[in-house]
Amino acid sequence: MSNNSNPNYFRLGVFVLAAIGVLVAVILIFGSGKFFKKSFYLETYIKQSVTGLDSGAAVRFRGVKIGQVTTIGLTGDTYEKDLPFEKRRQYVVVRMKIFGEELTREQLNHFVKENMRARVKSMGITGVNYIEFDFVPSASDYPPLPFNWEPDYPVLPSMPNQADEIISGIEKFIAAANEMNIDRTQKKLDEVLASLNSMMVGDGKGNEGIIRSVKELNTLLSRIVKVTDKDELNILMRELVGAVTSLRQTITSIQGDTGATIENLKQTSENLNELSRIASQSPASLIWGEPPPKIVLPMNGTQSPAGVQK
Repeated sequence: MSNNSNPNYFRLGVFVLAAIGVLVAVILIFGSGKFFKKSFYLETYIKQSVTGLDSGAAVRFRGVKIGQVTTIGLTGDTYEKDLPFEKRRQYVVVRMKIFGEELTREQLNHFVKENMRARVKSMGITGVNYIEFDFVPSASDYPPLPFNWEPDYPVLPSMPNQADEIISGIEKFIAAANEMNIDRTQKKLDEVLASLNSMMVGDGKGNEGIIRSVKELNTLLSRIVKVTDKDELNILMRELVGAVTSLRQTITSIQGDTGATIENLKQTSENLNELSRIASQSPASLIWGEPPPKIVLPMNGTQSPAGVQK
């Protein structure tokens, strides 16, 4: 350095170097965890749109950040350059940097077998998307996308975006509604309504309808309520007791008359047996003998004391 040099330049240079050294030290102290943290790369293929997903987006496992998205591209530009355009699958390839110890092929295959999948999810109303890793029971309904190239990094299969599934379901519903025969459906609906109306109010051809039946049931219930009133019930019980007493007396009278009638029939049977015995022992006596006593049949349960009349 010449004697004519300004010493202020030297001091300025030392200050700048010292500032740079301090800045490097601060970065190393506070960012050493990120600089020296172990990490590895995964990639996934997505067939749907990834609008809202950008490089640097978070990669989460059940909500916990475990990495970030590094690049987003198309398989046509990455792996299918040698194929004609119409034969390219044109998946979206998302490459991710995952923090932590690198997974072996066996470990990754085990996770895939246990239905671990990658899915694009949204951060609520903000519209910012991220990649979510999770074990999904319905993953068997979405087999891994087929490919025929050698990937640069291990591949974790993906599942469709939830928003895409909802939109797809709505589109299918709209398509099915468009294919429906609206006129036929309206006609069947009119028939059903007519049948319900006939069931409710009747058709005037013997079917009185539910409304008429309900009215009659209300009338019957009101009568039952009236009958079960205390005064009406007492009157009904007294009439019932009188009817039972009268029935008992009638039965008793019938039993007495029946006994007398049976006794008269028994007496008549004995007289007939006697006449039959005489006829079998002495038939001539019936012709030349005295006439037999006159048999008086029971009339009104009465006869002479001897049972015959001379």
